[in-house]
Amino acid sequence: MSEGISRRTFLKISGAGAAAGASGFHLPSAEAATPSVDTSRTVLPYPSRAVGVAARMPVNQVVAFSYPDAASPCAAIKMGTAVPGGVGPDKDIVAFSTLCTHMGCPVAYDAGTKSFKCPCHFSMFDAEKSGQMICGQATENLTRVQLSYDAKTGSIMAVGIEGLIYGRQANIL
Repeated sequence: MSEGISRRTFLKISGAGAAAGASGFHLPSAEAATPSVDTSRTVLPYPSRAVGVAARMPVNQVVAFSYPDAASPCAAIKMGTAVPGGVGPDKDIVAFSTLCTHMGCPVAYDAGTKSFKCPCHFSMFDAEKSGQMICGQATENLTRVQLSYDAKTGSIMAVGIEGLIYGRQANIL
């Protein structure tokens, strides 16, 4: 005859021990488990920053600015004709990050083709079509800056970002 305990007895003792150990733990209350930050938000609190005055912006020329911080170069362009997502009295002003979505090289605006061109790996982005990638190594459209227009003052404000600025885990640092 064997001098051990049966499997059934072992499981009963182990279960009772686990239950006794668990009763010593206090689970946090629902109030303590609630985070202090509203994590249900999907939109980050972007700052508002002045870009220019619509009437003073030259047609088909870059107005350089930084958004949402000084380390994020951007370009606003008054296209001259209404474009998707454009703001202003003629719905023709758009803005983009000037960091290529492929490897972060600075892109340059070409007024002749109304596109942004990356000198590093030859990606091209269409400024009239929401920064859509035309060709090259990039696999994503150019990061777009959301703009708002105040009809009373004619001012254009940067108010958000669509997409992720190259090299960042979040656009707001």
